[in-house]
Amino acid sequence: MSNRVLLVGWVSSPGQRWLKVSALDELAELTRTAGGTVVEKLIQVRNKPEPATLIGKGKAEEIAGLCQQHNINLVVFDDALAPTQLRNLEEIIGVRVIDRAAVILDIFALHARTAEAKVQVELAQLEYFKTRLTGLGIEMSRLGGGIGTRGPGETKLEVDRRRIEQRITVLRRELARIEKERVVQRKRRTSLFRIALAGYTNTGKSTLFNRLTSADVKVSDQLFATLDANTKVYQIDRNVRAVVTDTVGFIRNLPVQLVASFRSTLAEIREADLVLYIADISDPQVESRIETVRETLSAIGAGEKPRLLVFNKIDRVYEEGVISRLRRCYGNAVFISALTGAGLEQLHQAIERCVDQQRVVRTFTIPEDRGDLLAWVLSSGTVVTQRLLNGKRQLRIKGFPAQLARIRKVLQRVR
Repeated sequence: MSNRVLLVGWVSSPGQRWLKVSALDELAELTRTAGGTVVEKLIQVRNKPEPATLIGKGKAEEIAGLCQQHNINLVVFDDALAPTQLRNLEEIIGVRVIDRAAVILDIFALHARTAEAKVQVELAQLEYFKTRLTGLGIEMSRLGGGIGTRGPGETKLEVDRRRIEQRITVLRRELARIEKERVVQRKRRTSLFRIALAGYTNTGKSTLFNRLTSADVKVSDQLFATLDANTKVYQIDRNVRAVVTDTVGFIRNLPVQLVASFRSTLAEIREADLVLYIADISDPQVESRIETVRETLSAIGAGEKPRLLVFNKIDRVYEEGVISRLRRCYGNAVFISALTGAGLEQLHQAIERCVDQQRVVRTFTIPEDRGDLLAWVLSSGTVVTQRLLNGKRQLRIKGFPAQLARIRKVLQRVR
């Protein structure tokens, strides 16, 4: 049986209602992605949140009536709810009550495919639910099962809490192992320029990833369809290659447990040389989404990374004024359609300029009889000048600092 859902939001003044309307629209999309059917939306205007129920007992009783009238079996709050508020609301309303974070966690669990993603999501779920055990009567089956059985002489709550902590310990160890593997993988790629695709969820990052790298990553018109960091090589020019990484999408109020659990995946953004900041130009809330991504990047330690703003899905915009206005507001941005290929040449040129800004020129002198070293140096970047000098070949190469530094160390040993 699918969930018939009522969405609820709280605001402190009538002037904030339109902001909450937009938030509930996004929550409705999240709910549908999780498999629920949105029956009704409700906004409570109250100058202060009511500690016991957030929205007040009277409004909770009104919701109970709506649930009975429309056969609603799940109420989802856009606002974060404390454990006592969840308990009180469930007692008054008579159906299950969850908040926005629980819906997002559920979607992540739904889309987790690889072993790494499953570990990350399970850890985030357990971290979230362990603070909500007291008084809620949460059964471990609601967390997916497999955590363990109860020992004699212990209350259900004590067993649940102990089993959760034990499982969290196991998952943290597994994630630590995965992070070490990722660090090794990133070190192997330090000779290449690293580009990370970041942005709000469902902005077309995977479609662009496929365009740039000729990959075949699954593309879906759903929120959080990509949870794993996919990496492929992108040829910038004849002598310059980059690795492009497609990362998990962001969203407003992304649960802190997910940010913590996905730190190894998000590290791909922190370690990147360039962040392509993908925005959906057809989204009416595109500018607020840009701000959300900017805040999230800062929160994960990538706020100062070189970045290029890319407005995607121009094929879905039918008013030229929209594009013209955003061009004026974001002068350095690139406008593309990853689906149709429009604007991709301009994007490629913009990436080339960003790459060129991070390259340096170094001079190397190589013995004429060391063709192997000559070939290595020539493949490491662009030749600015070269000449013969006292039986040796002197080259000025424009390339990436880390790679040129390794070449210099090898040549110093040759001498």
